[in-house]
Amino acid sequence: MPKTVQIRDLDDEVYAGLARHAAEAGISVPELLRGEAARLAVRPSVEEWLKRTGRRSSPLGRAEILAALEEQRGPWPDAGR
Repeated sequence: MPKTVQIRDLDDEVYAGLARHAAEAGISVPELLRGEAARLAVRPSVEEWLKRTGRRSSPLGRAEILAALEEQRGPWPDAGR
């Protein structure tokens, strides 16, 4: 059975932002918030995400990853030396 949630004391700027996003999407503010709540409900918590991603091992070590990043970025600027 559907539940009702009421949010009180939203700042005017916050509500205006929600209304703007809803209007851009062609929906009402409650429809926008229902969609966002549904997305939030299925998203893992930070703790769950860290547990899942922490189990993945990589054949690369820290030094190899940093070297690959540096190769992609190029040398650091001299910073005025």
